[in-house]
Amino acid sequence: MFEIINADNRHFNDFGWLQTYWLFSFGNYYDPANLSHGALRVFNDDIVQPRQGFPKHPHEEMEIISIVLSGTMRHEDTMGNVTVIKPGDVQRMTAGTGLFHAEWNESDQPVHFFQIWVQPDTPRLPPSYDQKTFTPEIWRNRLALLASNNPEPGVVALNTEASLYRALLTEDKSLTYTTGKNRHLFLYVIEGKALVNGRMLSARDQARIHAEEQLTISGANSADLILIDVP
Repeated sequence: MFEIINADNRHFNDFGWLQTYWLFSFGNYYDPANLSHGALRVFNDDIVQPRQGFPKHPHEEMEIISIVLSGTMRHEDTMGNVTVIKPGDVQRMTAGTGLFHAEWNESDQPVHFFQIWVQPDTPRLPPSYDQKTFTPEIWRNRLALLASNNPEPGVVALNTEASLYRALLTEDKSLTYTTGKNRHLFLYVIEGKALVNGRMLSARDQARIHAEEQLTISGANSADLILIDVP
């Protein structure tokens, strides 16, 4: 299976304070044919306007990953964490048995970030938190591991059998990614154009891939992208 969903086919909501593309069913958007891709349950492409944000709200039984592309976001939760998430940061909350958190853009500039939910392998985990900072150089012309259930030093730890990568491929540069037979791969192009197993994706296009053990990815016109590997 190799399905490409074009950027224009994402579900869009404009709440005034928040402009968001929901790639899977979320909130008031429900499509029984678009609930998840393997264990990947949510991928939201969000822009939060200045001096706005998400008030305190609950989560449970989910791995929640945030990646900031531009701007800064203040985070506060019932685990006692008060942090600022900025470009290059990757944050993970294990909601587990339950937590509350709030996120707020305290600046005068919009915040652009991705919110990603992955279903956990193990239920009823205690809530936990991790956040790491990465420099763009590490994903230039390579797939840089940002989060994993088997992390290297400096990589965000996940409590589910998943891996998240980022790559910035300059024009005509390519790489190969190999995974297991029954894995689900999700690729999202942030900017540029990427050729994936001979198929072209443009900015904000997504590929949902299953039971293909190898991907060949190249930057057709430079490509900044996220790759997620889940059960």
